Amino acid sequence: MLIANSTVSLLRQKRRSVTTVVSLAWAVACFLLLMSSGSGFNAALRDAFFTVGQDLILMYGGQTSEQKGGMRAGRSIVLEIGDIDRIREAVPFVGAISPEIMETVTVVRGNVQKEYMVRAVEPEYARIRNIHMTSGRWINADDGRNARRVLVLGARVAEDLFGNRPEDGEDILINGVRFTAIGRMEAKVQIANYNRPDNECIFIPYDTLRLFLNPRYPSVVVWSPVAPEARDEAMRQVRAVLAGIHRFSPTDEKAVEMLAFNQFVSIIDGVTAAFTVLMFFIGSITLAIGAVGLANIMFTSVIERTQEIGIMKALGARRRIILHQFLLEALLIVLAGGVIGLLLACLAAASVDSLPAFGAMLGEELSKTHGRIYFHISMASVAVSLGILFLVGIIAGMLPAVRASRLDPVRALHYE
Repeated sequence: MLIANSTVSLLRQKRRSVTTVVSLAWAVACFLLLMSSGSGFNAALRDAFFTVGQDLILMYGGQTSEQKGGMRAGRSIVLEIGDIDRIREAVPFVGAISPEIMETVTVVRGNVQKEYMVRAVEPEYARIRNIHMTSGRWINADDGRNARRVLVLGARVAEDLFGNRPEDGEDILINGVRFTAIGRMEAKVQIANYNRPDNECIFIPYDTLRLFLNPRYPSVVVWSPVAPEARDEAMRQVRAVLAGIHRFSPTDEKAVEMLAFNQFVSIIDGVTAAFTVLMFFIGSITLAIGAVGLANIMFTSVIERTQEIGIMKALGARRRIILHQFLLEALLIVLAGGVIGLLLACLAAASVDSLPAFGAMLGEELSKTHGRIYFHISMASVAVSLGILFLVGIIAGMLPAVRASRLDPVRALHYE
């Protein structure tokens, strides 16, 4: 009965009811889209950070800061390729490890001549650095053992040299030496890197580097632990193994520098948390504005229906009946606005799908498919938005409803 009466009352004020429902629907849609863009930005930012390596640790030689066994402090420690084999044998907590040498070279392909960075690495490097292929294959152990002159192209390099044409089996000159392309790396949206983004690099087998340089001394050693929880113990054991080889104190952290990219995750989480809070705040203000509109229309309704309320009271209607009717009217408006707003948000998210976020790093063509903010309406944001909407709806509808229930019937009947 109450629902029927409330529905009839709302239908008698079609224009006002529709306006309020539309304003609430717009508020809900805006809130959901803001929260969706926030979660999409968070996902894009984390993905762009972790493409450098899921649990990447860079290691390179430094200078001793402590004396050890009669050896003076201040000695330079230079890592050698043999150190990597010792680490593989002695530290089971290291999941994958690879030496790396980086060198800027001149690349010639047909009429195109440019300078790129060559990274000489071993097969495990792809696992450490989150490298995936779009075509061809990655470097394998046989390539290294036989010092084959093969290479894998970063996404930007491949686009510069070949465009959309296949590169597999094509010859490329590196500093005048002929190499054969065996694959193209999947494009990376990369906001964390060292030296140069992977998209702009060429990868060759580590042992093939002897054509240009002495591969005995890597520029850096990259590795990752078997699991995130084993990271600290793995770093301690690696330093202990190197301390035995190079005769420095195992507690001397400056003798061998280790940079764990995981330590920057807190910064990324802080940025994403701040952005989420900002989107939530803006969305909540939008919902609050819709609630103010609901409160205004309910107060206006009470004033216009003062005589009606007086008649209801004169006929014996109790205060709680009047209170429930006006409160129910507010909730029906809220429900209609919430449902329509949810449908609008889902339709908008499906229509837009995604927006560019870090596409400028990749160029116009690659930005169409990589580094984008994807809109996804989550159940959590739907629950939060509807919860907030019903809360403000109850508050906005309660005050006018209480006023209506407390009207004196005699004064209400004489109200003009």
